[in-house]
Amino acid sequence: MSAINGIFNHNSYTDLDNKVKLMNSSNSHRGPDFSNIYLDSTICLGYNGISLIELDSKINQPFISSDKKIVLSYDGVIYNLLELKKELINCYEFKTELQSEVIIAAYQKWGIEVVHKFNGMFSFALWDKTKEELYLCRDRFGIKPLYYLEDNQSLLFSSSIKALKSFYNKEINVKEDGLLDFLQYSTIHQPNTILDKVKSIPRASFLLIGNQETKMFEYWNLFENSNPIKFPEEPLKKVKKLILESVEKRLVSDDVNGIFLSGEINSSILVAAASKVSIDKINTFSVFLKEKGSEKRKFSRLVANKYKTNHFELELNLDDILHQIEEPFNFMDHPSIEGISTFFTSKLLNEKGFKMALSSVGYDELFAGSPVFKLVLELENKKWLYSFPPQLRNIFGKLLKRRNQSLKSQKLAEILNLKLLELSYFYPVLRKTFTNNSINDLTDFRNISSDNYPFNWALSEISYKNRGSNYPLFSKISALEIETYLQNILIRDKEQMGMANFLENRFPFLDHNLVEYILSLPDGLKHPNYSKKLLIDLTNGWIPEVFIERKKMDFLLPWEKWMKNELSSFCEKSISNLEYYPTFNMREVNLLWKEFLKVNSNVNWLQILSLVVLGKWTAINFSINKS
Repeated sequence: MSAINGIFNHNSYTDLDNKVKLMNSSNSHRGPDFSNIYLDSTICLGYNGISLIELDSKINQPFISSDKKIVLSYDGVIYNLLELKKELINCYEFKTELQSEVIIAAYQKWGIEVVHKFNGMFSFALWDKTKEELYLCRDRFGIKPLYYLEDNQSLLFSSSIKALKSFYNKEINVKEDGLLDFLQYSTIHQPNTILDKVKSIPRASFLLIGNQETKMFEYWNLFENSNPIKFPEEPLKKVKKLILESVEKRLVSDDVNGIFLSGEINSSILVAAASKVSIDKINTFSVFLKEKGSEKRKFSRLVANKYKTNHFELELNLDDILHQIEEPFNFMDHPSIEGISTFFTSKLLNEKGFKMALSSVGYDELFAGSPVFKLVLELENKKWLYSFPPQLRNIFGKLLKRRNQSLKSQKLAEILNLKLLELSYFYPVLRKTFTNNSINDLTDFRNISSDNYPFNWALSEISYKNRGSNYPLFSKISALEIETYLQNILIRDKEQMGMANFLENRFPFLDHNLVEYILSLPDGLKHPNYSKKLLIDLTNGWIPEVFIERKKMDFLLPWEKWMKNELSSFCEKSISNLEYYPTFNMREVNLLWKEFLKVNSNVNWLQILSLVVLGKWTAINFSINKS
């Protein structure tokens, strides 16, 4: 747990020490025990962290190499550092047990190309004084955040947007592209943020800032290190080995740790794998809504008993959540619909003493467990619809919406009006919260194009003649899910809300070796005759058979009921904050809210929640104070 802050080329700023200390203070929840800065004529590096052995600047960060030439601020965990240290032991004299020193030693031997060797979740700022070059780098899946802002010839960077804003005293506004992205997908896709001027270092990339050049480099992608395998040799054995290795690496921790055990197949397999590779008894915890979840309790207990874990059943009190509903918004860099429940779950785990948790995030995206896979197959089987001329398809879409005003019907109507019924075109629609027509009604956005991040990424990566074009259909869907929904909603919220509660989440299903291999496998191994077929086949005997046919039970707070009852005044006030944006047609927004409140309403609760979250986030970040 830690945070990075800093500024490159700081000579035009005054009171620099205090300003970077203020950035550190803004990130204190990410590292509450230790705060420090490094300053020279070009760069100021800040750091927040937890205490390591003792509060001694020699062993905390920013870490300075023994020859004083390299300075590092680092956040995260690199799971293979012990192996790297063994490679370096003959050419480097280690003085501490810190990961920071291993990273510096590895950089001194291999240069920035060392990022190819790292296996983990990390972000770091590395200052090479000799070359006068700064590297800002993130892990392959963008688990650890790192934002930056260019100000004339200077560059500010931090683990959080809030810290950037604490330093930058000029106005930063919500940009229209970011607002549109959020309305469409309930998130903002990296490397963009919802704010103008602020960007995110892309996943699997580093930004080089020096006297000669400033340039972004992508060092890894989902396709370049593997090729589709039509007839893989013993794939189940290989995947099982990769899962066991990934879990074993991520179990290493000095803190009290455990595994989320939801009673679903995914988390149960993590528990099984951990029990096979760990010499210690495994801690597991299940989180339930108070007075609910008896079915999930039964299945989680089955697994806990089978592997004799130290099992904790933790209850979320719905009244407590209702009374503290505003608390998560204080930690949101971006408006987030998933982050609220994640915040309270993380808070509960922290209160029970857990500091690190293994999460099964990523399993749906890799093993065809998401409903999106089924929807894509249905559309692939309906390509005959495109034998009709566009005018007829448009009429059919309008009739469909008139007959059924559900969000699903709205999406199908939009798909019928696409230029092509190809994955790159219709996948972005499947993930939408609001369709283009709905946004036209609610805002003054007009003639909304398909020029958005999911579409552009799909077109440049998996369409004809691009590097992912020869991969199987399910692998393409997995790649899209990883690049959009997983990275920009699930991972971001898990990491951000975990850190808000001093809880570090680790994701065994997102080991890049595992991901690369799963993407290379043919669809025949993954086809969902039952959900997550490949995952179940390869772990035969690991989990009770009764798990295979049972219906998936997601952990959901009762949002629809709350918004219509206990939280109705909170929601109405939050939605009214959207007046801040001139682009909203508040008459239509309020009509949508009133329509939602009706019994048997066709308005999707997720759409209303996204407006509520955006409004509340806006009020906090732009100091809207309504009596």
